[in-house]
Amino acid sequence: MPLKKSLSRFYIICFLFITLLFVFIIRLTFIHVFHSQYLTKLALKQHNIYFELPAQRGIVYDRKLKPLVVNIRSYSLFAVPIEIEDKNKVADILSNLLELDKEFILKRISSKKQFAWLKRKLSDRLAKEIRELKIEGLFFMKENRRSYPNGTLASHVLGFADIDNIGLEGIEFSCNKYLQGKPGYAFFVRDAHQSSLKLENSDKLPLDGYDIILTIDQAIQYITENALDKAFRKYNAKSACVVVMDPWSGEVLALVNRPTFDPNNPQNFSFKARRNRTVCDFFEPGSVFKVITASAALEEKIFKEDDKIFCEEGAYKIANHILHDHRPHGWLTFSEVVQKSSNIGVTKIAQKLGLERIQKYAKLFGFGSLSGIELPGETRGLLKPLNSYSKTSIGAVPIGQEVGVSALQLASATSVIANGGLYFSPYIIRRIKDKHNETIKEFRPRCIRRVVSFETSQRIKKILLGVVENGTGKLAQSKEYKFAGKTGTAQKVDPKGGYSHSKFFATFIGFAPEENPRLVIVVVVDEPYPSYYGGVVSAPVFKEIAEESLKYIEAGERVNNLTKLTKIR
Repeated sequence: MPLKKSLSRFYIICFLFITLLFVFIIRLTFIHVFHSQYLTKLALKQHNIYFELPAQRGIVYDRKLKPLVVNIRSYSLFAVPIEIEDKNKVADILSNLLELDKEFILKRISSKKQFAWLKRKLSDRLAKEIRELKIEGLFFMKENRRSYPNGTLASHVLGFADIDNIGLEGIEFSCNKYLQGKPGYAFFVRDAHQSSLKLENSDKLPLDGYDIILTIDQAIQYITENALDKAFRKYNAKSACVVVMDPWSGEVLALVNRPTFDPNNPQNFSFKARRNRTVCDFFEPGSVFKVITASAALEEKIFKEDDKIFCEEGAYKIANHILHDHRPHGWLTFSEVVQKSSNIGVTKIAQKLGLERIQKYAKLFGFGSLSGIELPGETRGLLKPLNSYSKTSIGAVPIGQEVGVSALQLASATSVIANGGLYFSPYIIRRIKDKHNETIKEFRPRCIRRVVSFETSQRIKKILLGVVENGTGKLAQSKEYKFAGKTGTAQKVDPKGGYSHSKFFATFIGFAPEENPRLVIVVVVDEPYPSYYGGVVSAPVFKEIAEESLKYIEAGERVNNLTKLTKIR
């Protein structure tokens, strides 16, 4: 009897072992066949650590290699959630220090992930404070933070980058592919005790971004911003902008917009403050466009400077519209029509010239097309097809109405007169180079076409000199230099129809000095108050920028010449 019981127990135990073995075999087969990929990934995740090594973003310099954008080392805080014990306590501490919601932090450190960002690019003070707490499971990673050491200076040219150092505006955006570089990586294996083991040949070093050298001159940019700021505040303007250009190359030496923003904290400023109006916005230029009409008339040999034009004592009928001058004029010479900015006189010139030829020269001067400058959002402006003009257009287009231009286009067009009749494509990047100073890409002056003859450009120059000395631009006069330019006071289009009688664009275009121009300067002020004339609001800004910039350029040349003489001796 005991033997039978023993055998029964033996059989039961054998059956249980066989059953368990069968279950284990089925389970192992199931895991091997259906869960192998998942478990392999899990093992790799637990034992293999992959770190991305960020590339260093390129530096942006001005034309004299003064840094405008740099990288600053900063520390980013991340967590390994499984290593944090008292998650609620840690969330309490960090929410106060990082100024983040406790629930947000708790959610991050309670996840099942091996890695969770808490806050990127902390200040040195805050990083040090968190380190001193010695909280298990919190770690820091070195990252580069984009920094703009001059604050708002040239902010619309430079733009800004986001937390991941991806360019969002300006040069940071348009040249992102050159600046950002390519990230590398580091690979580690952890043993059963979670100790990291470094493997040979497991790293790929990052490829740093290229550096960019702009045509901008930091000193001229500062002079320009300072001068525009005064007028912007004095005349309570809605907005304002200035372009300073080298007329012999198309290089942009300064580009300024108001209102402005600080690219170190772009989130604190509105979209309007960040808008690059010099490139992205167009407006009716008003009387500064008369330079185009006058140039076309001289180039086509329809008028000479001393030809007399009767200006109808201030009122002239065009179709069903009465055209007025800001003050009545009788007989004026061709030159005086431009210098005194007579709408009626210019319209009579245009009637002999014809809209077709005015349109032709407007296109030659660069209006209605993109210049290709290396900044995002450039506008073509507005140049309507000929068949869309009305009977009154002959009294509007030649004086700068029914036409839309940008400040950049005006600078390029003014350069045509300053340099002897040639259109140069504007550009703002001189060179792209690597960390070894090897040139990756170089930008050179591009002469696109001849617009007017050298003779015509010289004749227009003299007329524009007269605008400053005897005409509407007297407030641009300098005791030290001779300047040439043209004023413009354009009524803004009223959304309800027609033109506003209280809102204007005050504009001045010109070059300095007149005889051998070094600078072309365009000043546009939107809705100045109480004064709104271009000759009152914008001409003094032109004068200050031109005088101070020329002194700066000449001082630099004297230093260079002295250095050369010293080397020779």
